[in-house]
Amino acid sequence: MVSERPHVLLLVENAAVPHDRRVWNEARALQRNGYDVTVLGPKNKKMGLTESDEVLEDVTIRRFAMPFGGPRKIDFLLEYGWAALIAHIEAFRLYRSRPFQLVHVANPPDIFFGLKWMLGRRGVKFIFDQHDLSPETYQSKFEGERKDLVSRVLTWLERRTYKASDAVIVTNESYRKRAVGRGGKDDSDVFTVRNSPDRNLFIKREAKPELKDGYKHMVVFVGTMGYQDGVHVLLDAARYVRQERERTEILFVVMGTGDSYEALQAQHEELQLGDGVRFTGFIPDDEMLDYLSSADVGAAPDLESPLNDISTMIKTMDYMVMGLPVVSFDLTESRVSAGQAAIYAKAHTPEAFGDAIIELIDDPDRRADMAEVGRERIDGQLSWDHSTRNLLAAYRRALGK
Repeated sequence: MVSERPHVLLLVENAAVPHDRRVWNEARALQRNGYDVTVLGPKNKKMGLTESDEVLEDVTIRRFAMPFGGPRKIDFLLEYGWAALIAHIEAFRLYRSRPFQLVHVANPPDIFFGLKWMLGRRGVKFIFDQHDLSPETYQSKFEGERKDLVSRVLTWLERRTYKASDAVIVTNESYRKRAVGRGGKDDSDVFTVRNSPDRNLFIKREAKPELKDGYKHMVVFVGTMGYQDGVHVLLDAARYVRQERERTEILFVVMGTGDSYEALQAQHEELQLGDGVRFTGFIPDDEMLDYLSSADVGAAPDLESPLNDISTMIKTMDYMVMGLPVVSFDLTESRVSAGQAAIYAKAHTPEAFGDAIIELIDDPDRRADMAEVGRERIDGQLSWDHSTRNLLAAYRRALGK
């Protein structure tokens, strides 16, 4: 018997599912609300996501090999070129075996509008889920490349993706303004789906003091490690805190991986941070939640840039839902997300970031107040329930319902 549930394809290139929490939250929300969801994305050996076909929580996941990736410009180009080829081939194969009514593409990169050309004539609708601004992401990775050929091509690709879209999903109001202004979309075609944590996963646990390994306080970072994510700034701040301010009772724990991981290991050695800064690499959710439940402060050291200033940081939201006060640089959308749940460094320097960490460590009452503010914000205006309503509205718009 043929299912009456509309079949939709959710395509993501730059992160593996279910580790990409935003895409996974969206897939499960759609599945629970009347859609039959297939996710197409890359494999990732480091995360143990190597199966080509898997079904989790009734969501079908199809994975393709991703042989490229790295911090260099050539790695960036090879990865996206391969993704454009393999994703179009795999999506068309899926359509031939089991047609879908809508394809929902998460960026970066902005290279999948060809699916609308291929399948739009057959009635397939197209949603652009803009996680990042691709031109600004490139410019942040490779400083000073604002007017080179690659940057111009990325801007053109973004425009084509906007034009192909029957609806656009964005992460915040700053991105909405870009979609309406730079993208030329009608305001009624743009829907804000925030990077809200899954409350079924992010549940605070009993602290495990042994994770501090004898240190009195613990500062944590969790997330992707690319240049624009500022982990190198956090290491410089850790050196300042521990060596110049002589606050050797503070442990820094860095969870995750990414293009800059090896460079950060070298920086760690060069700064002689020793066991005062611990890298965990990629770890399972259970271990991550133990660290978040045991820490004193969550670090969001994202650099000031045209991209970061208007982007919503998933890690900031994760810290808030776990009752962790946040240290951040003063970025527009970081303030929108965290409000009074964060303390903002007085300058965009490692030293100012370190001073903000010490200020919070030395004020447990303030930390407790900020933790409560963060949880209230996540349960209120930033909740995933609210984002789910907007996600479903975007689907109704694209499908003409």
